[in-house]
Amino acid sequence: MSINASGWRPEMAGKGNADGAAPTFTGNKALMLEEALIFEIGDTTTTGVDIAPAQEGKSRLGDLARDTTIGLPGLSEPETVRHYTRLSRQNYAIDLGLFPLGSCTMKHNPRLNEKMARLPGFADVHPLQPVDTVQGALEVINELAVWLIKLTGMHGVAMSPKAGAHGELCGILCIKAALEKRGEGHRKVVLVPESAHGTNPATAAFAGFKVEDIPATAEGRVDTAALKARLGPDVAAVMITNPNTCGLFERDLKEISDAVHAAGGYVYCDGANFNAIVGRVRPGDLGVDAMHINLHKTFSTPHGGGGPGSGPVVLSEALAPFGPLPFTARYEDGHIALIEEETAGDDHPDTFGRMTAFHGQMGMFTRALTYILSHGADGLRQVAEDAVLNANYVLRSLEGVLDAPFAGAGPCMHEALFSDANLADGFSTLDVAKGLIDEGYHPMTVYFPLVVHGAMLVEPTETESKAALDQFIGALRSVAERAKAGDPALKTAPHFAPRSRLDETQAARRPVLAWKDPAPMAAAAE
Repeated sequence: MSINASGWRPEMAGKGNADGAAPTFTGNKALMLEEALIFEIGDTTTTGVDIAPAQEGKSRLGDLARDTTIGLPGLSEPETVRHYTRLSRQNYAIDLGLFPLGSCTMKHNPRLNEKMARLPGFADVHPLQPVDTVQGALEVINELAVWLIKLTGMHGVAMSPKAGAHGELCGILCIKAALEKRGEGHRKVVLVPESAHGTNPATAAFAGFKVEDIPATAEGRVDTAALKARLGPDVAAVMITNPNTCGLFERDLKEISDAVHAAGGYVYCDGANFNAIVGRVRPGDLGVDAMHINLHKTFSTPHGGGGPGSGPVVLSEALAPFGPLPFTARYEDGHIALIEEETAGDDHPDTFGRMTAFHGQMGMFTRALTYILSHGADGLRQVAEDAVLNANYVLRSLEGVLDAPFAGAGPCMHEALFSDANLADGFSTLDVAKGLIDEGYHPMTVYFPLVVHGAMLVEPTETESKAALDQFIGALRSVAERAKAGDPALKTAPHFAPRSRLDETQAARRPVLAWKDPAPMAAAAE
């Protein structure tokens, strides 16, 4: 039996694809180009560049010298460019359409931010340059720090954490240092509500604390009475997400903070959802002691796929002395210094140390400050208001179509939460998500938060127009109605994506992480 690289076989002739069309020789569907692995395209015995044979010489590597070929495929420049361009066309991106991932705030990144980040002096700055040669870069860090303090009503800020979870660790280490300073290192319990982000308990455990859950109420908010009842001399802190992962504002946060402080603990607020309240609420006014801010969410810098991110941590007056190094300081003559050493002579002897080798994410700082200055205080307030308006529009537009477990709790904040409760038997959230791919959308966040069975978490952000929202709502309504009606075709969706539905469980349990040259067809037949 013959088979070509596209997977086409002679017996497939005349048989249609999922959309009824006949298969193509190449596997391509017009401008949706099929693309093989780079190892299948290239040849490990050749290269795309003519290189003169290496002169014989004695190796200085000893027993470290390679004794096998490196096994990388050789491609010409056109082949290489085409390969990666074709792969890029199979990615979904915010520049293609609405990116509804709840809890992620995937909003448009203004090109002005990118232009500023690429200016000489920002893009090419080196962390080991003398301080006098990078005053402009330090000015950006310092100015951004001032804005973050003002927007949150806090006392200080640590700029170096690289992302949200890194910022959580920074805040928890500040709390740990403060407790040890006052001789209360015996406080080893961190309370984490069910409505908090999943990284919160992981961070507390990583820092050496014991984590205990606090239940949620029927309306999806922290059970304040249960939290107060658990407070005691062993509690170090509470880690609370506000707005929480159910898309709801924790209205009792000030009451919770007062109770925790009275019991001798500290309040950590996960600020990943700050985009919903920026310019409207100052966490410092609610009694928060530490909060990370995902610059790559609230202040619109690119993120996804592991980076780049940035997670500065704002600190209360009680915790600011324990913040990490380095930090910037402006002197009376306008000169900005970078405080990097914890010496007995400076004003920061209680720092717990460093979070990272250098100063943080310079490109992210530049983008975030550009975003803040271009919006201004009133613009940032409108960002929050429009994000909340868009989420509520999605929530109310799909009432009666998808189950919304907390719709009766009042308006949501930045994201709308649905469940699979009213789908047909045998149909699940996964089927709805796969159906959305055929409609041309990246699916919303699924199966999170865990407090809702079959959760579907949609965050449209303030970026999207009413027309864009209407189209997305129409697509989601269509797929949901099919799932409620038991459409069997939905069980095998997506049909129009570069790949059909995969066995995700097997992919997670038995991932194929390295290329292995398959046996020749003749050998396989034998």
